[in-house]
Amino acid sequence: MAGGAANELLGLNDPAPFGLFNAAGASPFLLIGDHAGAAIPGALGDLGLAAADRRRHIAIDIGVHGLGHALAERLDAPFVHQHYSRLVIDCNRDPMRDDAIPVVSDDSRIIGNEGLDSCARASRVAAIHAPYHRAIADMIDARRAAGRDTILLSLHSFTPVMGGIARPWEVGVLHWRGRTDFARAMLAALRDKAAFTVGDNVPYAMDATDYTVPLHAFSRDLAYAEIEVRQDLIGTAEGQRIWAGHLRHAAEAALQRIS
Repeated sequence: MAGGAANELLGLNDPAPFGLFNAAGASPFLLIGDHAGAAIPGALGDLGLAAADRRRHIAIDIGVHGLGHALAERLDAPFVHQHYSRLVIDCNRDPMRDDAIPVVSDDSRIIGNEGLDSCARASRVAAIHAPYHRAIADMIDARRAAGRDTILLSLHSFTPVMGGIARPWEVGVLHWRGRTDFARAMLAALRDKAAFTVGDNVPYAMDATDYTVPLHAFSRDLAYAEIEVRQDLIGTAEGQRIWAGHLRHAAEAALQRIS
């Protein structure tokens, strides 16, 4: 039934439910991008959103797609990323939560998400959310079976202004439970760069609303860090390359600190 629901939602011209870059990367890092894409299945039209809303932060973590690819090259790490917009289904939310398919985001009404029945919600889970998380789990488990360590590095970006309030941080490191040693070491490595304003669990704090890191890292006792980079810094290819360099140096320094 789930397979049928998935087939009904995604058409031949729709992207795959996830992207995978540099699958054979040899480093211990595994990069993920829950909100790296802005695609909407053809069957869902435009979700009732104007083009401007489909391009802004409510729909996609701006810059993460390019940042993830650039960082994957520099670290020689795989990058598993989402093609579909978080407004279709948020892959960093438990699919049973109401806000996994939001009806309002930053004051924008998502008409195409209103009044969905259980079958409509299940089709999005089966087509997009479940395959993405299965890909991450399969990669971690295959690496473990091969005797390889994994450090999960989750990449996100944040809007410079939210609710009329400016956010001064260039980058934030999020952590909560489990193996926080790497996240704390990466926080320290980034703070070694005096030019950066680095947030510790800001502008967001990891908590029970997060899904991906708790699901994959906590349950397997993996070291991890969730990184938030301000979107105006990575909105261009040049900015993505610059920040890939910063994050590479911080990740490698953090790995040395915990080794």
